Amino acid sequence: MSAARWRRAMNAGPTGAPARPPFPSSGSSASTGAPGRPQVAPASEPDPYADSDAPRWLKFLWRTLSPRHWLVAAFVVLLPFVASPFMLYQVAAQSLVFGLIALSLTFLAGYGGMVSLAQMTVAGIAGYAVAVLGTSGTATSLGWPWWVVVPCALIIAVTCSTLIGWLSVRTDGIYTIMITLAIGVAFYYLVLQNYTVFNGFQGFQKVYPPEVLGLNWREPRPFYFLTLACALAGYLFIKWLVRTPFGIALQGTRDNARRMGSLGFDVTAHRVAAYAVSGLLAGTGGVLLVWYNGLITPGSVGTGWLINVLVIAVLGGMKHPIGAFLGAIVFILLQTFAIDLIDRERFNLVIGGVFLAIVLFSPDGLLGLWAKLRSRFGPNQVVTSTTRRQP
Repeated sequence: MSAARWRRAMNAGPTGAPARPPFPSSGSSASTGAPGRPQVAPASEPDPYADSDAPRWLKFLWRTLSPRHWLVAAFVVLLPFVASPFMLYQVAAQSLVFGLIALSLTFLAGYGGMVSLAQMTVAGIAGYAVAVLGTSGTATSLGWPWWVVVPCALIIAVTCSTLIGWLSVRTDGIYTIMITLAIGVAFYYLVLQNYTVFNGFQGFQKVYPPEVLGLNWREPRPFYFLTLACALAGYLFIKWLVRTPFGIALQGTRDNARRMGSLGFDVTAHRVAAYAVSGLLAGTGGVLLVWYNGLITPGSVGTGWLINVLVIAVLGGMKHPIGAFLGAIVFILLQTFAIDLIDRERFNLVIGGVFLAIVLFSPDGLLGLWAKLRSRFGPNQVVTSTTRRQP
């Protein structure tokens, strides 16, 4: 069944009359007028490329990026020229790396309805592939060139993520979480006890990024721009993907898998493909993470980090891709500066308290809290109240 036929079928009510879409696009908010009154769509800025022959990517950017996006883009581009090397490398670059890994979970959970605790495992698989196939301070590394190692690491990560999805998509809810958690724990003990390939608990040291075009990518400013480019590419890719027929069908399987199956869609195939996409994002983050740390050990894929990726995604909010990076910034700031106020051993207590507060007061994360504040104190609330008092 084509995407157009599916949209007509989903938008048709029981009597053939058009009905409300079953799942609005992420980030949109439906109007809440009085019952029985026609809903008026908010006015939007005209699209100058609607009837033009402009490239599709230019139309996509115009429809996707708002003025606040350009303000944020200007800020992140100018940040390396005003921030200290510590803030640039330890905070900004690390937040982008973990935000990219959390984005893979946000895509699975927010658009596919599948919560996976194996995303850090997929990132660790890519990191270990870079260490094993590339160059490190360990004699067991094969010493391949980086332009061969990186594609191979991403292919391995996507393949493993696809296999994880193939095993877990046939379950729902807590069973999916337990399966992915079991896979993550199994991989942790595999790299911990295997010395032939993974070098046991010592892992791999001195896994540094290559020098390309005379630039040392381990320096704060080049590495920041590298992570920024990867994070921006991942964000725009997800924003584009969720608007394609595949992304719309994936959201349909999230809302009503049985109905999508009756319409002729292969629900299992769509979910497994979503795991493959998340594996590409997590694998890219894993490559950047091993270059950032300069090493990889079993502690990098331990149970604690499996949970931390989930915490990052929930903190920011799973209903929009930018929530992964927002949650990563909050997490890294707390991780970096909380030790100045409390003991290092009590960091998990602080993260747990912040996580509990977010879940209690805003289940949609910081983005949901911001949306609540705008709806309560913004000008739209006043207009809505005035409109409802009219006869």
